[in-house]
Amino acid sequence: MKRTLLGLAATAIAGLAVTVPATSASAATGDFGPDTCRQGYVWREARPSDHVCVTSGNRTQARDDNAAAAGRWTSGAFGPHTCVNGYVWREAFSGDDVCVTPGVRSQTRADNAAAADRKVSARLWINRYTVPPRDNGDGTSTTTSVDDIPRLKLSGDHYNFGQVRLYLRYNTGRTFWTGTVGASAHGGFAGGSFGKKTGVFDCSAPGRPANGYAQAYDVVSGRWSARVPVRIGCAVL
Repeated sequence: MKRTLLGLAATAIAGLAVTVPATSASAATGDFGPDTCRQGYVWREARPSDHVCVTSGNRTQARDDNAAAAGRWTSGAFGPHTCVNGYVWREAFSGDDVCVTPGVRSQTRADNAAAADRKVSARLWINRYTVPPRDNGDGTSTTTSVDDIPRLKLSGDHYNFGQVRLYLRYNTGRTFWTGTVGASAHGGFAGGSFGKKTGVFDCSAPGRPANGYAQAYDVVSGRWSARVPVRIGCAVL
C-alpha cells in the first residue's frame, strides 16, 4: 500500500475521543477570531487545534475515524501504525496517521486546500471612482466641477453571505458615513463579496496623512474587518 509519510514517528492516539467545545457547533454564527468559519461550516477538529472549516458531516467523519484508529493499525512496513488493507493515512496535518478510506483522505486534502476561503477573514480594501458626465439625451451632457474628483468605493471578500455594515469614521471615532451592502458570490472572490460606492470624496493628497478609517462589520458572525486608513471630510468646491 502506498504511503506518503515514510519514516513518520508513530503518534499514540488510540481511543482518542474529540470533545467538541460548545462554541464550535455555532462557529458560523459568532466571532471566534481569525479562525471563524463562514456560515455552513464548522471546525473539523481532527485534533483539538484543527480549525480547518468543513461541513458538519466531515467533522463527524473525523471524530468517528479518530475513535476507530486503534482497530485500523497493524505492525507492518510502516511500523506499528501501518494501516490494515483498504485504509491509508488521513494526513489532515503533519503527523496524522489515523487510517481512513482513500475517499476520506481525498476529501481531507480538498478541505485543507479550501481552508482559507471558508473563513471569515473580512478583507476590506478601497477603490476610487469618478462620476461620468450625464447624457442629456440631446447630444449634450451635464457635468459639474466635482465630476473628476475621486470618490471612495469600499470592496471586500471573505464574508458570510448576507448583510455587511460599512463605516467611514474619523480617528476620533466619530462616524462620517455609514452604509449597508449585501455580500454575495462573485467570480474570483472567496465567500461573500461586495463593492459599495459611498459618494464620499477621497481627500488624500501628498503631505496630508489619513485622518480616518474605513471598516466593515459582518453581521452574521459579528466579525470586524481591519481598519483601512483614509482621508475624509475635505471641502470640495
